[in-house]
Amino acid sequence: MKILVTGAAGFIGFHCVKALLGKENTIVGLDNINDYYDIELKYGRLIECGIEKGTVLSDVKTQSHKYPDYFFQKTDLTNYSILNELFSQEKFDYVIHLAAQPGVRYSLENPHVYIQSNIVGFMNILECCRYHNIKHLVYASSSSIYGMNERIPFNEDDQVDHPVSIYAATKKSNELMAHTYSHLYKLPTTGLRFFTVYGPWGRPDMAPMLFADAIASDQPIKVFNGGDMQRDFTYVEDIVEGIMKSMINIPTDSDPQPYYRLFNIGNSRPVKLMDFIEEMEKAMGKKALLEMLPMQPGDVKVTFADTSKLEKLTAYCPNTTIHRGVFQFVKWYKSWREEN
Repeated sequence: MKILVTGAAGFIGFHCVKALLGKENTIVGLDNINDYYDIELKYGRLIECGIEKGTVLSDVKTQSHKYPDYFFQKTDLTNYSILNELFSQEKFDYVIHLAAQPGVRYSLENPHVYIQSNIVGFMNILECCRYHNIKHLVYASSSSIYGMNERIPFNEDDQVDHPVSIYAATKKSNELMAHTYSHLYKLPTTGLRFFTVYGPWGRPDMAPMLFADAIASDQPIKVFNGGDMQRDFTYVEDIVEGIMKSMINIPTDSDPQPYYRLFNIGNSRPVKLMDFIEEMEKAMGKKALLEMLPMQPGDVKVTFADTSKLEKLTAYCPNTTIHRGVFQFVKWYKSWREEN
């Protein structure tokens, strides 16, 4: 199989590439390597996959020196002509689209970036998939689209017409756009609503890295809503397992919405924020200083995934405990900080 992974230098994209390598697949990874967070972390992920920093040039495909069947190209998805040319040359079977401008709070400050990356970029992916006969497009949505939904756990059939951030609104737009392409052009698409993904090589703007940095440097952890929050923390390897299983389960005209699927993908075990911090303290071997703060705009109090639909179709079964997941994250974190 030939598979395109967008966002390949990102957190989840990197882990997807690693999972696909060495299995008689040809993988092409795309990423624009923007500076939303430290690009050295992004290049670190690429180096793990055999792509050296000095070989990365804009819109030029580079072959991994570790994995002969992996190629990387630094390209911005808003450049339709370059993207279309790549699709024409490579004749992909599957597309795993994980590239996006992430971050709920950052979207309040820089909304234009989200429209370009998450709307225009996704439109270009859809157009390329349409015209180049892609067997299946799997794309990242987000639990943030549930907004202030009060029904627990969150179910795919819940109303999601009231997002509370620009980021969430762009992800809801992606689902609507994919539905239209599935309906009009019989393009098989599957959207996955990710729930609080964490693990090694995670983003520095997310809670685990922020907490670890604070604990390591004796700085206070910012605890929003006085700590009265719950998150459906999901270990990245469990997420990747769900992505892989979703990819090979292609929607057909016999689906309730022909050629279109949408799933929650999470752990289905919400963790209290203070319990998560306690696990971080154990793994770091050090107590945290806490700075209690009110709820932030765009945040929600609880996330909780009902994953029964995904489980029924693919036998998806996340099994990483929060204790093991945090331990593995901190183990990587300490190693990364020592080297950098």
